[in-house]
Amino acid sequence: MHVGVLDGVELSTKDVGTAQGSVLSPLLGNVYLHAVLDLWFEQAVKPRLRGRATRIRDADDFILGFEEEEDARRVMDGLGKRLGRFGLTLHPDKTRLLPFRRPPAGQRGGEGPVTFDFLGFTLYWARSRKGRWGMLCKTRSASLRRIIGSVYDGCCRHRHRSVKEQHAALTRRIQGHFNYFGVSGNFRSLLLVIEQAKRI
Repeated sequence: MHVGVLDGVELSTKDVGTAQGSVLSPLLGNVYLHAVLDLWFEQAVKPRLRGRATRIRDADDFILGFEEEEDARRVMDGLGKRLGRFGLTLHPDKTRLLPFRRPPAGQRGGEGPVTFDFLGFTLYWARSRKGRWGMLCKTRSASLRRIIGSVYDGCCRHRHRSVKEQHAALTRRIQGHFNYFGVSGNFRSLLLVIEQAKRI
């Protein structure tokens, strides 16, 4: 069954693929990428590398991590070709090769030089209280703006309801955000959401 996409007053239909927003899209995408990316990386790529490598994937978002820069460059060169054979492309703005390694022990400053965003988080290197480098994550700026805007809109829309109902709706909204973003090292971002909710 093919479902069209309504864009304003214009209806467009596709002969291939699933409709955007369909519940079937993530499931089929996961199955497809398992064969196209996961198995290829484990069986064909990793045995040919000089150093260690890892792969993290959530639906169609993924990170490939390499111990050796030369390995990363070689895989980056072949990744687009591999996906192209199956009708897929890499997003040019979201695909980067980053030197995201632990900063040297003698480096001054509290944070590492490189950060990147993944699944709503910004990942970065920071010093612990004992002075050791560790990788942390915090809520991405765009995700923070989204939840604060959502709290503001929700408060404005439900202003006519009783205080008890408003409180219940606001609590559910913030609890949902905390359930996802409530990870170790992200306390400041979560506190900012609470402070902004109080202000609103």
